[in-house]
Amino acid sequence: MNDAIGGKEEVSALGRGLALLKVIGMAAAPIGNRELADTTGIPKATVSRLTATLVSAGYLRQSQDSERFSLGPALLDMSSRYLRHFDLRTVARPFLAELSESAGVSVHLVVRDELDMLVIDSLRPRSVVISSRIEVGTRMTIATSAAGRAYLAALPAGEQAVLMEQIRLESGENWGAIEPRLLAGLDEYARLGYCVSFGEWNPHIHAIGFALEGPRGERYAVSCGGPAYLLPKDAMVARIVPLLLETAQRIAGEAGTLNLD
Repeated sequence: MNDAIGGKEEVSALGRGLALLKVIGMAAAPIGNRELADTTGIPKATVSRLTATLVSAGYLRQSQDSERFSLGPALLDMSSRYLRHFDLRTVARPFLAELSESAGVSVHLVVRDELDMLVIDSLRPRSVVISSRIEVGTRMTIATSAAGRAYLAALPAGEQAVLMEQIRLESGENWGAIEPRLLAGLDEYARLGYCVSFGEWNPHIHAIGFALEGPRGERYAVSCGGPAYLLPKDAMVARIVPLLLETAQRIAGEAGTLNLD
């Protein structure tokens, strides 16, 4: 049965199954049918049928001797296939690894997922013992992260306006505090080619971000940073920004030579 939601034709059962996967994926521990029903608003009987189907297909794993679920191995295989489709990830990795080592910072390649930026590759310098704990799969909010602001700033005007409106609606009463920072980020990127987030996304992390475009027009962003107490603002701007901008130019030049045939 198809339900018209938001002006689009969507399969309600599939949508509910995906909603369960999202909740389970974000949970800190395996989660049961009752909690899934309470969290999503889906009837418990329907949740039970959906989780049984997802377990059978390998997308969920049921805890032994309990009715609690975690993500299954089929999703890991899908994630690996998803990452292999990113041409720019392969192209960018050597340059990002070099940036990480030369600047002494953690470097993360991210893509947009709704109003977050999702980490799809993460590199740490061998020379630094303490670095950020950001892993593949970590989410950064567009509004407060350096990479998210850079991504937003690099969008064409029409797409940028749509995304800004989505952030405004999601932010609710917090929009008054968020909007000036976003506008400052847009101006910062236009003038300097990068955006900063000094303790805004995470109070313990300082980061600088820039945007990248893949050979087929796909859009990414890069976050460079680490623990705030090891990376003071002035030192980051003076030492890391020149390396960051050079890396962005080198990746853009390499991506422009890719043969898409």
